[in-house]
Amino acid sequence: MDIDPIVLSIPIYFILIAVELIIQLAQKRELYRLNDAVTNISCGITQQITNLFFKVGAVAAYQLVYENLALFQIPITWYTVAMLFVLVDFCYYWAHRKSHEINLFWGGHVVHHQSEDYNFSVALRQGSFQILWTFMFYLPLAVLGFDTLTFVTVSALVTLYQFWIHTETIGKLGWLEYVFNTPSHHRVHHGRDPKYIDKNHAGVFIIWDRMFGTFQEEEERPTYGVTQPVNSWNPVWVNLKHYGYMWNLLRHSPRWRDKLNILFNKPGWQPEHLGGYIAPKVVDKSEHQKYDAQGVHSANLYVLFQFVLALVGTALFLFNAANFALIEMIFSSLLIISTLVSLGALLENRPSAVPLEIIRMACTIVALLYFTQHGGFYGATLGFCVLYFFVSILWIFSFKSQAPRRATVTDKQLRV
Repeated sequence: MDIDPIVLSIPIYFILIAVELIIQLAQKRELYRLNDAVTNISCGITQQITNLFFKVGAVAAYQLVYENLALFQIPITWYTVAMLFVLVDFCYYWAHRKSHEINLFWGGHVVHHQSEDYNFSVALRQGSFQILWTFMFYLPLAVLGFDTLTFVTVSALVTLYQFWIHTETIGKLGWLEYVFNTPSHHRVHHGRDPKYIDKNHAGVFIIWDRMFGTFQEEEERPTYGVTQPVNSWNPVWVNLKHYGYMWNLLRHSPRWRDKLNILFNKPGWQPEHLGGYIAPKVVDKSEHQKYDAQGVHSANLYVLFQFVLALVGTALFLFNAANFALIEMIFSSLLIISTLVSLGALLENRPSAVPLEIIRMACTIVALLYFTQHGGFYGATLGFCVLYFFVSILWIFSFKSQAPRRATVTDKQLRV
């Protein structure tokens, strides 16, 4: 069974997140917020789930080009793999850069930039639709003759490299800064300050930005996030918000020329009759506030408990997805995503959160009983489900009567 190297690396990701949390406690720094970190990881889960469907098409397209248009049959040796690693990173630079410069593509990538914090959990925050716009940038490698399996493996390695650069705990790294993408360079990339926007698109090698005029040194500490904050802990909505915004512009733009510009011009472009281009504004750091909708303490603990269970369930699903029938895969995917949406609603204190959570728990129990009906643990599973349901219900009603708080505040609250 073939498993994505990124999925195999999940335990390492969480070990590194734990290390960063220990640093936060030891240095009394404020690196994580529970609501933001849960949303970041939820977006990563959503992307991995949707990739079970979208990535199949992207890999199939690469294989089709390789089989029919390859100019050579490049053998697998250490030096051809090293060459492919550099070429994949070069293609990544252009795919990433165009994801910032073309509004339609930005809709798939914007999710990665929405967090207003900067830590390892942000590395996991990925857009579910990004692969739809970026896979085409790698097809020239199939034409050159790099086989599909080697390409997929090397591409995953380029992605894995980028995890460690999402941190504020590592400063500048001397001469490495001239060749490689580093935490310092990537902090710039996540900044919403005008001088930092659309800079440092590299994956592994920062030389591409230096060569093509998109390099920016880290100077003052960046203000993280996007110019139009998403203000939501819902992992589905954060993937759809930009496309909703684009759809609204398209509906109010009768000219086809304007419609094409809305799709393919840079983010922020609008027709003149709708106000024209929205330029990024200088951030007043003294007054900047992060979105931080939060609920009662027991509700946040409940979300954390259910989220850990969801992580375990997701890991089991991803590692065994090849053994599922299509209808089982679709149902499991919808259940996992609905769980993340429900927990996001609890974090936002939405009126629909509690009914949605009760329905979600009932569906989860049905799924557990279904998938264990032919195993030797059905009785134990039934007992667990009964205990899980009643403990969860009692916990929900213990905080349901408490007054929730919903606000946009500074980052001094709700720390992990």
